[in-house]
Amino acid sequence: MSCNSDENTNDGTAKTISNDEIITNSKIDASIEDVTNIAEDQFTAQQNINNKPDGLIKNFLPSCATVTTALTNNTWTKTVDFGIEGCTLENGNSVKGKMVISFSNDFSASTQTISYTFEGFYHNGKKLQGSKSIVRTKKATALQSEVHPVLTAAIDLTITFDDGGVYTRKGTLTKETIAGYDTWFNWEDNVTVVTGSGTTTFPNGDTFSAEITTPLEFNGTCKKPFALKGILSITKNGANAIVDYGNGDCNTLVNVTKDGITTEIDLKK
Repeated sequence: MSCNSDENTNDGTAKTISNDEIITNSKIDASIEDVTNIAEDQFTAQQNINNKPDGLIKNFLPSCATVTTALTNNTWTKTVDFGIEGCTLENGNSVKGKMVISFSNDFSASTQTISYTFEGFYHNGKKLQGSKSIVRTKKATALQSEVHPVLTAAIDLTITFDDGGVYTRKGTLTKETIAGYDTWFNWEDNVTVVTGSGTTTFPNGDTFSAEITTPLEFNGTCKKPFALKGILSITKNGANAIVDYGNGDCNTLVNVTKDGITTEIDLKK
């Protein structure tokens, strides 16, 4: 009999991190990236609703999405309905169901909180449940000396995959838009960097602890929910894997190093 160290034991004590687990974890990352972008897009759209764009407005949402907007007690509530059949985002990911996004109508405030919940919401067949809040401000940081939008997101989600597996994700991410923030009408020229950490509990009880050790960089023109640069460190039951997103190429390939051995995997698998 032989043993494959890349397999899960399903008893919560596996001492290795498989490539499939890294891909699964990245799918959850991609879901969070997309819903964060949807929430921020709706905030920005409302903030600039009376502003005249300097160029063609490029909508982040697909045309099949329906947005219902209401103002109650100085709070905007925007319900984004992707329908029962669902819609396809520009990056190729599919979404269906509703996101309910709310924030204050005081856009002059130095800090804003954007909250959102889900109603029968699915991302690439995965059901997302829970809530998330984003604190948005504009300031200079170590990553960008010029004042720019900075979002700090608190994550507490349950993700059910189409095979019935239930995952939980908790953590904090900071997303900084370092380019394109002056052209609110064109999300495609946005360049963002993300830092932070979080934990993902898999159905078998294994807990992944992930920390961004080199900021992850995303580019709107690439239209992919995966980073183009940066390094992520993952630990599980004493095992460690380093995920290197590369040098800026617009693809879904990463280099994964485990026990001193580096292999290339495709996160879109």
